Amino acid sequence: MDAQSQWTGLDSSRLTRIDEHIERNYIAPGKIAGCQIAINRRGHQAYFKSFGNMDRERSRPMADDTIFRIYSMSKPITSVALMQLYEKGYFQLNDPVSRFIPEWKNHQVWVSGDGADMKTEAPKRPVSMRDMLCHTGGITYGSALVALGAADSGHPVDKTYAEKGVRRGRDETLRDFVRKLGEVPLRYQPGERWMYSLSTDVCGALVEIISGQRFDKYLQENIFGPLGMVDTAFHVTPDKADRFAACYRRAADKSLKLIDDPTASDYLKEPVFFSGGGGLTGTSADYMRFCEMLRRGGELDGARILGPRTVELMHRNHLKDGKDLTEMAIGSFSETANEGVGFGLGFASTLDPVQAGSIAAGDYYWGGAASTIFWVDPKEELSVVFMTQLMPSGAFNFRGQLKSIIYASIVD
Repeated sequence: MDAQSQWTGLDSSRLTRIDEHIERNYIAPGKIAGCQIAINRRGHQAYFKSFGNMDRERSRPMADDTIFRIYSMSKPITSVALMQLYEKGYFQLNDPVSRFIPEWKNHQVWVSGDGADMKTEAPKRPVSMRDMLCHTGGITYGSALVALGAADSGHPVDKTYAEKGVRRGRDETLRDFVRKLGEVPLRYQPGERWMYSLSTDVCGALVEIISGQRFDKYLQENIFGPLGMVDTAFHVTPDKADRFAACYRRAADKSLKLIDDPTASDYLKEPVFFSGGGGLTGTSADYMRFCEMLRRGGELDGARILGPRTVELMHRNHLKDGKDLTEMAIGSFSETANEGVGFGLGFASTLDPVQAGSIAAGDYYWGGAASTIFWVDPKEELSVVFMTQLMPSGAFNFRGQLKSIIYASIVD
């Protein structure tokens, strides 16, 4: 066993299976342009490698400091930001959101019908702060997921989102966004179901409202700066533009189609709408620092971001009656395999590895629309970050495949 393996307890020769797997199954056949994988165990880097191209059209190889669109991997960061304010006593998890967003006091819940024939009822309880962190508040994604490759639900509530102009437009303020959300009906009674939604964008607005700071400034001062996440932001500045990856879509004929040219991307301009649910860009190294902070119980290199008990609370299952996502989820996520998987305050978590078909037990995780993924496993002292730029996510089971290889490399 080499010195690196002794530090990490991961057999480096077995980890090289990742190289063969990625090259043979994804790079050579052109299923992805490129990717990057980072693995830390016990606070030591066990593996870091870049594959393929960051920009296929210009034949630019994937660099170790490539900047990626992390989309929904913004959500755990936003959730941590809101929980920092929880730790300061600004709110309790069961407090109504309307305490901070008065326009939400008159929310109604959809029952049946469409348009003028829509029937609604009063919520059995107000939408809570916990609901926003857990996606259990009756908020939907409207038609936003259609642009990411999801089918249009055609649901009356989603149609109302479109009519009211509820969207994550880069030229709209967070305050305008949450005000409009107060005008649309909830899809279901708060706490009764789970639906992937715009809730984490609401969390970003809540951070801004409660802290009195613009959301991006809050993140920089309270998370990115202290953790040394030097390349994570809502836009890519001119001095870093040459490190920005291209983004692709998997077409019907399984070819790659360029959908966001890094030289002409909207991400090169600072937005007005700072999407806590999906607006951040960053590097593998930066996100690994975020993961390591979580794995260490909220602290990294002397920077205390959260208390350890708060981190533990966040990755517990908060779904009603301890149910998993197969019992609670509606919408697009109800069609996926979620047996044995719960959801906490910003993360999914493995409740039962046998039911979930997972080699890991007790890990928590999430991913992004461009097929990026991460997970943290406190028991195994393991953090993993996988970056690529392929939409939609779910085309390939990168998480499951990498878990098989990585956990089989743990030798102590």
